[in-house]
Amino acid sequence: MSTLTLDAEALYRELLRGVRQLCAAQTRLVGITSGGAWLAQRLHADMQLDAAPGVISSSMHRDDFAQRGLAMGAQTVLPFDVNGADILILDDVLYTGRTIRAVINELFDYGRPACVKLAVLVDRGGRELPIQADFAAARVSLPPEQSLSLARSDTGVFSFQVKERAPC
Repeated sequence: MSTLTLDAEALYRELLRGVRQLCAAQTRLVGITSGGAWLAQRLHADMQLDAAPGVISSSMHRDDFAQRGLAMGAQTVLPFDVNGADILILDDVLYTGRTIRAVINELFDYGRPACVKLAVLVDRGGRELPIQADFAAARVSLPPEQSLSLARSDTGVFSFQVKERAPC
């Protein structure tokens, strides 16, 4: 069995390049808890943006809420008016599309944005919904029994964790 090796810091630099191309002066960054929020925070600093990034949770709109319950992660904080806003959602790994669907529902609870785009560090395929990223730093294939997530050290350095999922 081959081992997947991804350089999260190199992919972050590629994401930074892509986000710079997607962003206009009025674009607001919104990161999905937790990996996407880490990306939004770092992009905000590296791009020297004035407007603070938002954080959005998928917890309340997930289609598997009954099984998962409310996550203990961060809750949605959008420090700007969503109505008419140009929003770039950031996530670490795009897989089935269900988290993005839930996040878009959450976003529309706060208002009606003018435009919503999506940028991800890794698109791993396996979509169950017709959702795609406007920018993905990398595209990889993983077996369904593996999960991929972004990790962040105490010093802010990114890495990836690949884990075997428990059988259903």
